[in-house]
Amino acid sequence: MNWQTPEKLRALLCEVVSFGSETFTEGERLFSRKLKEKLETLAYFQTNPSQLQLVDVDYGRQVVSAFYHAPHCRDTVVLISHFDTVQTEEYGEIRHLATQPEELTALLEKQPHYVNEAAQKDLQKGEYLFGRGVMDMKMGLCLHMQLIEKAIEEQWPINLLLITVPDEEVNSAGMRKAVEHIAALRDKHDLHIELFLNSEPSFSQGPEDVKEYIYSGTIGKIMPAALFYGKETHVGEPLKGITAPFMSAFLTAEMEFNDRFEETVYGETTPLPVSLQLKDLKEQYSTQTPYRAAALYNVFLMKRSASEIFDIFEQVTIEAMDKCNAQYEKICAKKNVKPVGTIRTIRFSELKKYALEKLGEEKVSELEEGIYTNDTWDDRTKSLKIADELMIHCKELAPATVILFAPPYYPPANSSEHPFMKQAVSYLLDAAKPYDIPLEQIHYFNGICDLSYCQYVLDDGWQSYEENTPVWGKTYEIPFEQIATFDAPVLNVGPFGKDAHQISERLHTKSAFEEMPELIQGLIQQMIVWKQQNEAV
Repeated sequence: MNWQTPEKLRALLCEVVSFGSETFTEGERLFSRKLKEKLETLAYFQTNPSQLQLVDVDYGRQVVSAFYHAPHCRDTVVLISHFDTVQTEEYGEIRHLATQPEELTALLEKQPHYVNEAAQKDLQKGEYLFGRGVMDMKMGLCLHMQLIEKAIEEQWPINLLLITVPDEEVNSAGMRKAVEHIAALRDKHDLHIELFLNSEPSFSQGPEDVKEYIYSGTIGKIMPAALFYGKETHVGEPLKGITAPFMSAFLTAEMEFNDRFEETVYGETTPLPVSLQLKDLKEQYSTQTPYRAAALYNVFLMKRSASEIFDIFEQVTIEAMDKCNAQYEKICAKKNVKPVGTIRTIRFSELKKYALEKLGEEKVSELEEGIYTNDTWDDRTKSLKIADELMIHCKELAPATVILFAPPYYPPANSSEHPFMKQAVSYLLDAAKPYDIPLEQIHYFNGICDLSYCQYVLDDGWQSYEENTPVWGKTYEIPFEQIATFDAPVLNVGPFGKDAHQISERLHTKSAFEEMPELIQGLIQQMIVWKQQNEAV
């Protein structure tokens, strides 16, 4: 077999990492074809070529689907991973080694000054392999490749569907497309999905943390956004207008670290919200005041729906604009100047309805289409530009703060209370003891992952998201209704590593090449035993 020893698995990882695949690069586009060629070395896929597929996503990117279909078997485990990585610019003069783990690690051992002090200590131990993607998350993909090879060779009586996707690091376009493919395969072959298994790495919880974790869920992420539309004026007559930066300052001050968005579940707490982007929309310098600005805010969630988050965001915005109005009116009163208006808070859905009534559906569609079709803008920029364009044609609503959602949205998922999950976690904790792995359960993976698109309960929240996401149904969508048909638990079990997205990204070699293969393979084989025991009862 190709990948069943620690040495062969390490060689596979180094080869896969060498297929540089930064998001939105040619490497990402070519990766799927290179990986397909690797999987075609398995005799099963030579005999059953239709079980190995490339699924088109966008911009020439593709999902890789490799399906081992055990004879007369419905029970299926879906193995989820992503193959794109973040950029490598931070490697600087040694960037050419970023995707060459053995060479990079050897260089860093001789010249450790490139990495932080903690990484230097790990270099001295000789227990880590460095490189872009070794941890996040090409090792997880390689573990799945090893697993499917062994299942094929030993003819395990369980189906394994390996799904590895592009674009997890930006918009999760790959996983959102993969959902449709998984559902189609399930229906075609009458499969029963027993588990969605991801192998994102186990993240340390602090600089000195050496524990490893399994995750029975994943945290959600959503991005409330705001368009601030004031009133333009000449800088020599500032009180004849109101600037968007002035307006934005009040909302940003309220949003940053606001614990009204905080959730605590199973004793785990979401990180506080912060700004991800804040900019005025003035394209060139002039002495006209900037009267349009935009902001993106990051909010994590565990149990709340999109509509609940939007309701809180709306209330925070109203309160922030009340403070802004009070300060502005105080200044105007002091200078004996009439205010240009009172800032209102408007939901995007309300703005869209107003624009349709004023301009007509044809005109609004024309304005939006010009933005949708511009491939130089991402979905966040397009969302803000659509709100901006509608406000330009509805200036009578100004001054106003338009609130909306900007992609991406990762719904939270959790299976901690699922009966199977209790069995699986108990098995993994016991199986880790002979290896002296300090393994613990965490209920929500806090690194954001594609398991968000494997579990969803339909509620009113998704409708609120659709109504207030300007690009919904055009350049961005989530197959909520298809996801809701999945009823399998989600689990993340992966190798231990440190410093994802940093020059010091590194993978613990014993965890990756010796321990995790045993734990993951043991879990799948134990699933077979449990199924046989249940059938015998």
